[in-house]
Amino acid sequence: MKSSLWAWSLFSLAIVPFSSATDVYKREEAGGALNDESPGTTFNGIQVPPELELNPDNFRTTIGDGYWFVKHFSPSCPHCQKIAPAWQTLYEFYYTSNPLLSSTAKAANTEASMNSFTKYYDFHFAEMNCLAFMDLCREQEVKFFPTFSLYHNGELVEQYSGAKSIEGLSEFIEEKLESIRPGSRPANGVKLPAPGEKSVDVTAEPDVPQAKDKDPAAGSKAGEDHNEKAAQVAQTSEKAKSNTGTKTSKEKEAVVYNPQGTSVPLTAESFQKFVTRTHDPWFIKFYAPWCPHCQALAPTWLAMAKEMKGKLNIGEVNCDVEKRLCKDAGVNAYPTMLFFKSGEKVEYEGLRGLGDLISYAQKAVDTGAGVQYVDAAAFKELEETGDVIFLYFFDHATTSEDFEALERLALSLVGHARMVKTDSAILADRFKISTWPRLLVVRDGRPTYFNALAPYDMRDNPRVLDWMRSVWLPIVPELTAYNAKEIMENKYVVLGILSHKRSDEFRLGQAELKNAALEWMDKQTQLFRLERQELRDAKQLRIEEAEDRDDQRALRSAKSMHISIREEDKKQVAFAWVDGDFWDRWLRTTYGIDVKDGERVIINDEDNRRYWDTTSSGANIVPSRTSILETIPLVISDPPKLRSKSTIGFFEATFFHTRSFISSHPILSIIIFIVTFMIAFIGYRRRAFRRSNHHHGGGILGYVTGTGGSGGSGGFFRLDGKEGLLHGGSTGKVD
Repeated sequence: MKSSLWAWSLFSLAIVPFSSATDVYKREEAGGALNDESPGTTFNGIQVPPELELNPDNFRTTIGDGYWFVKHFSPSCPHCQKIAPAWQTLYEFYYTSNPLLSSTAKAANTEASMNSFTKYYDFHFAEMNCLAFMDLCREQEVKFFPTFSLYHNGELVEQYSGAKSIEGLSEFIEEKLESIRPGSRPANGVKLPAPGEKSVDVTAEPDVPQAKDKDPAAGSKAGEDHNEKAAQVAQTSEKAKSNTGTKTSKEKEAVVYNPQGTSVPLTAESFQKFVTRTHDPWFIKFYAPWCPHCQALAPTWLAMAKEMKGKLNIGEVNCDVEKRLCKDAGVNAYPTMLFFKSGEKVEYEGLRGLGDLISYAQKAVDTGAGVQYVDAAAFKELEETGDVIFLYFFDHATTSEDFEALERLALSLVGHARMVKTDSAILADRFKISTWPRLLVVRDGRPTYFNALAPYDMRDNPRVLDWMRSVWLPIVPELTAYNAKEIMENKYVVLGILSHKRSDEFRLGQAELKNAALEWMDKQTQLFRLERQELRDAKQLRIEEAEDRDDQRALRSAKSMHISIREEDKKQVAFAWVDGDFWDRWLRTTYGIDVKDGERVIINDEDNRRYWDTTSSGANIVPSRTSILETIPLVISDPPKLRSKSTIGFFEATFFHTRSFISSHPILSIIIFIVTFMIAFIGYRRRAFRRSNHHHGGGILGYVTGTGGSGGSGGFFRLDGKEGLLHGGSTGKVD
């Protein structure tokens, strides 16, 4: 076959006029320059650029990104000449097509929109002249002309072997587009133009509907095929399990997620099938095609999906089409990104850069595999990473309900910390565990325990999750735009303002902050234990007194007392540091601090828009364990023993404190409002009554009764006196 190919090529050279061959070689040697200068064509009123011509210089770099459907041809080949009009029309038709035609989205701008055909599918057309670049075509295993090859990210995927017609090529393209974006292609196919035509009704049904096994209401068959490989692997694993019966509960079945490395468009039905009714992990974007933020996120989302190939299912839901699904998912802003597993969900609220999304997705992969079991050696390796680690201790008596609650908790930790479980006696001895199950968090090698008073407390997920949120950051984290809200809200925050430019002071400041944090945590733990022990002693004392008096009623009352003291009920003190050079402007405008003057520490109360930056002696708080620990008790006492400063202006502070008072004391606020309204109303009525008395009787005739000056003074006439308009007043003179 190869010999016939090259023989045909030599014969073609012999029959093509020399001038034509020269033009061909000049055009290709110019590296597609004529392509750039050509004005292109028009289809359906949209300008279409010339099709890209590949050569040895641009071939590798061009096809290295995305899908490329390439026509390998020879200018003198009769079959190539016959298919050329159909190929050109096919290119123009798809380039100008709107992939979101079935939605309420507007027509895509083919040059810039992320929803244009080329950018939506990352699918491109190109051609290569094998008469000019014979060696390159031989490398691509081109054995006859024309040959149509599909490449993906630089690799040859498939060579088209169907009919050399516009219908056959379109059917091949539709199949590939459906695999790239399952559920996005029309169920009956597309209405194709005849070769050479410059327009077509894109809303019309095709003359011969394609026999596709897909339903627009339920998603396409290709959408279901997205997880076909995973299903086959799962079935194979299940058969192996039933045959051998030796698989333990700790071994996991091998399941391949996201086998195609793409983001799967989901409908309500396919979402129910693949996400809701399975235990598979999914990272799903809810978007609207018209949303600028969604359009900006689109290429990053696809790149992340490609990176997570074989690791994590990635999907997307068009909320213009699936409004009910988005409402049920609690989506109220675009784009919203949710991680789903086993019917539970958690929202991604981080930054939208590619690195941020990939980092979150990789952490989600660990969660998707379930809570990992570790022994002492494996846990030591995890500690060396410096991550925050939640450690769950269990024993033979731990119930299935406990493990189910644990799995649900792990979902909320995605992107924040890791959770592992163990029954290691070595770890239990190290952390002094005497009751099971038990949960603790390890930060910088230091454990902090969740105080469960009874076994059912470990299954109280809302309470456990509240505690986990309070401790899933490092002991002294860096304050960033991503975690600022989480660090600053509902806490007193000891914030160290440090500068990288002074490396020695920076390291010393971090060490002092950490030492102060650890010492403060020790003191608070001791105070909490002491307070709880005092309550227990008080309960025991009442029980003993009731027994001494043989008072059964008092005894039952004393025994029914429940000690409900919890550390998380109090407003906590947190520690953090901020890069004073990077956040210089914010620090100067909010706290009036310039890091150039040296490292400083403030204690911030974001809930009340206030802060403290001086000690009891009036000196600045500095990154010193002594300075920090002496100031904290004076700040958190009620009321504070140090005068605070406000982070907002006078008028804003007035409005803020008024709003805070109303939200904190709604009933009292209503009473004050009613009393104020009543006082204002009574005052208004009294003032109006005085005015009416002052002007009473002020008509044309005045008072009817009264003599002399004893009557009212209003009016022009007095019927019983001499005065009046004609008498000139009370002088008694008559003109």
